[in-house]
Amino acid sequence: MNPYLPFKAGITGIRRETGDVRTFRLELKNGLPSGAPGQFNMVGYPGVGEVPISFSLLPSKDSPLFEHTVRAVGRVTDFLAGFGEGDEIFLRGPFGRGWPVNEVKGKHLVLISGGLGLAPVRPVIQMADQLNAKRITLLHGARDPESILFETELKEWRKKGIDVKLTVDEPGEGWRFHAGIITEIIRPLKIEAAETLAFICGPEIMMRFSARELFLKNVPRSNVHVSIERRMRCGTGLCGHCQHGIWFVCKDGPVFSYQELSGYPDALL
Repeated sequence: MNPYLPFKAGITGIRRETGDVRTFRLELKNGLPSGAPGQFNMVGYPGVGEVPISFSLLPSKDSPLFEHTVRAVGRVTDFLAGFGEGDEIFLRGPFGRGWPVNEVKGKHLVLISGGLGLAPVRPVIQMADQLNAKRITLLHGARDPESILFETELKEWRKKGIDVKLTVDEPGEGWRFHAGIITEIIRPLKIEAAETLAFICGPEIMMRFSARELFLKNVPRSNVHVSIERRMRCGTGLCGHCQHGIWFVCKDGPVFSYQELSGYPDALL
């Protein structure tokens, strides 16, 4: 597939997650691109622009449909927020290197997400039965209870044996989980450092301090992976906007191990 040629995808459903976040369920008009957890598409519309959006649901053998979860925060995403079921959007991709799910077997997989960062790790959780992990822990933080994504699925994931721990900055009345920053629920986590693999996605300041908590537990930097989707324009490494040391985030990432990022300026350290 030509990486520079956009293709159409029809919107088959829209689910409002929070006030400014929507999940678009999509179906391609012609063919189906492959995809992996952590990869992204350039999503947009001619004359408006395009933005990198990770998969929040991948197509499977049971369904050709896939999902992108989008927050309306700028020109392109505000435009997409006005679309409805039956409309068409344009995509390029999938691009990038995703989460190293092939390394999960036999490990304690720790998924740490903040805010919209739960969307890119959601496909990992959805393939949990295939990963053969020793156990899976999901730590998720949000601004307030109303900002938590995929609430129904969080309950379903618990039933499947995933250890789900939640925290919010502003708990409000009736909140029965932890209140505070996400590092406070990482700190008491019982782990075997060498047998732990961590995937982190969220605001960069949150990823930085979450990773540091894991390093204090002696988790190797090579076992801690972050998604640093930012400044991407072309998706193919040609425009140079996302260059980060020797890396191009769109082509060599967006998922990197902390060992790969170590030593570069502005490298979350």
